[in-house]
Amino acid sequence: MPSGLLALALGGFGIGLTEFLIAGLLPQVASSFAVSEAAAGRLISGYALSVAIGAIALTAATTRLPRKSVLVGLVALFVIGNLLSAVAPGYPVMLLGRIVAALCHGSFFGIGSLVARDLVAPERKSRAVAVMFAGLTVANVLGVPFGALVGERWGWRAAFWAVTAIGVLALVGIAVLVPGRADRAQPPTAPDGSGPLPPTALRAQFRAFRSWQVWLTLAATALGYGGMFGAFSYIAYTFTEVSGFSPADVAWLLMVYGVGLVVGNLIGGRAADHDRDRALLLSLLALTVTLAVFGLLAGSATASVILVFLMGVSGFASVPGLITRVTDVAQGAALAASANVSASNVGNALGAWLGGLAITAGLGYTAPLYVGAGITLTSVVIMAVAARRAGSASGDALRVGH
Repeated sequence: MPSGLLALALGGFGIGLTEFLIAGLLPQVASSFAVSEAAAGRLISGYALSVAIGAIALTAATTRLPRKSVLVGLVALFVIGNLLSAVAPGYPVMLLGRIVAALCHGSFFGIGSLVARDLVAPERKSRAVAVMFAGLTVANVLGVPFGALVGERWGWRAAFWAVTAIGVLALVGIAVLVPGRADRAQPPTAPDGSGPLPPTALRAQFRAFRSWQVWLTLAATALGYGGMFGAFSYIAYTFTEVSGFSPADVAWLLMVYGVGLVVGNLIGGRAADHDRDRALLLSLLALTVTLAVFGLLAGSATASVILVFLMGVSGFASVPGLITRVTDVAQGAALAASANVSASNVGNALGAWLGGLAITAGLGYTAPLYVGAGITLTSVVIMAVAARRAGSASGDALRVGH
């Protein structure tokens, strides 16, 4: 495993901690700044919105810069944002720190995934992306309990100081361990076969979005994430109101889900390197079935533990393959890789909204699971269309070659 991948994973771990730990610190932050729970909640929603915007804006603004240098700059932005949060004298500065830290999120994972795949042999590119995203999945497991533990013992500011330190380590690691060849990626080839496109040209980056395969993959990403997080957003209510768990049990149940994310990420990366489209179809279909069965068996505490783990496994197994797929069909355009991160955040918002509508309509706390299954089933259909079109295109190319 190239040491540069570990540096990228550490950066992903730090960014993931920033995203998740705030959930365990909201009461302390709200009390510290004397703001309402709703205002404190904007530290989460504002972060998510900034991720979606920053993923496209920063990637577009840095297309002419070397990738390694951009990654170092993005992690520096992350450090500054968390430092602002750690020393914030009031709520506005705290919110600004969250926004600054979030701006680097999408671009880091988008550009970082391209750098990660360039560090290994082509047949291991999805596994390389999975290693990088392992930091994010581990942060999902540890983020909330880490924030709550550190906040309880040393105050909420200590949690942001700790994340700032992790960011500094990641910055040094990327600067030292990611090789210089990451700045010299091979120029992508135009979809029409007319020759290489300059990877630094913004017009060339946008040209990749002429491909239906790019849009189909982005749609599959948004709906796959939307199905999982539409169910996950209300999973605490499912556990306490349907499965019979106490509120104190929710923390360890979420850790079971997080462990599933880690396992699914690693399995998905390996499977995607063997047969990517088949792996994506199977993982999205498995998530659909898992969510539907979870809805049926949510009344059983034992089944709920097993199914929330499987929900994490199947939900994240598609992530490495979707990222390498969108960058392949986009001919290596970094903007498409970052757009994939934006698509996932749009899907998260859509799934949570639809799940909330189902609960408001009086359909019960298992309704988000069924809604999530329906959303993910749509993702399966879209992925099947994309795979079929890709197969037809490959067959046509073989016939022309002969």
